[in-house]
Amino acid sequence: MRPQFVTFGDSITQRGFAPGWTGLLADAYQRRADVINRGYSGYNSRWALQLLDRVFPEPTAAAPPPRLATVFFGANDAALPDRGSARQHVPLDEFRSNIRAIAQRLQQIGVPAVVLITPPPISEPDRLVHVEKTYGVKLEVPERTNEVAGQYAAVVEALAAELGLPCLNLWRAFQQVQGWQQRLLNDGLHLTPEGNAEVYRLLQQIIDQRFPELR
Repeated sequence: MRPQFVTFGDSITQRGFAPGWTGLLADAYQRRADVINRGYSGYNSRWALQLLDRVFPEPTAAAPPPRLATVFFGANDAALPDRGSARQHVPLDEFRSNIRAIAQRLQQIGVPAVVLITPPPISEPDRLVHVEKTYGVKLEVPERTNEVAGQYAAVVEALAAELGLPCLNLWRAFQQVQGWQQRLLNDGLHLTPEGNAEVYRLLQQIIDQRFPELR
C-alpha cells in the first residue's frame, strides 16, 4: 500500500480538489502517496470532533496511520457570535481545546507528520459584496472580521509550539502578499487558484524542511 496523507478541515480543504492545494499535493505525490481529502464545508472544530474517530480510526496492520495529516480549522469558528453565521461560532478557549484534542489524537495513533494550518485572513469588504451577490442581503458589517480571524490564528500557532508541531500561519503569510484580498481570496474568505497554489507552496516547504523523509 502507498502511504496516505489526510487533509482534515472545512470548506477550504473540501474545495482543495476543485482544483486546489490538496489537488496540487496529490499531483506532486502521484505514485508515491495517496492524498485523502477529508474537508467538510461549513464545519467548525466542535463538529470536527464528532468525526475524529472515523476520519482517524485506530490503526491496524492492514491499515496503518497516515504518514502526514493536516488540520485546518478556524475560519468558521471565528464567525462572530452576534451575526449571520453565529451558529458556526466557537469561543476561543473551546477552539483551543478542540484543536488540541484533534492534534493529540493524531499523535496518539502514531501519525509521524502533523501540520496545523491557521485560518486565512478575511477581506471584509469582499465578504460584504459576496453576501449581497449570493444571498441578496446588504449588510452594514461582515459576519467575520480580519482581527478576530487573527486571534484564532494566534491560538493555532501557540498550540503548535506547545505540542512541538509545525504551523502554517496563513493569516500572516497571505497578508505579506501585495493585493492579497483579491489575488488570494475570491470572496473574502475562500481561495483563488493563486491562493491555493500559495497554500500548497508553503505546505510543501514545511514538509521539505520538517519532514525531509517525505520530500
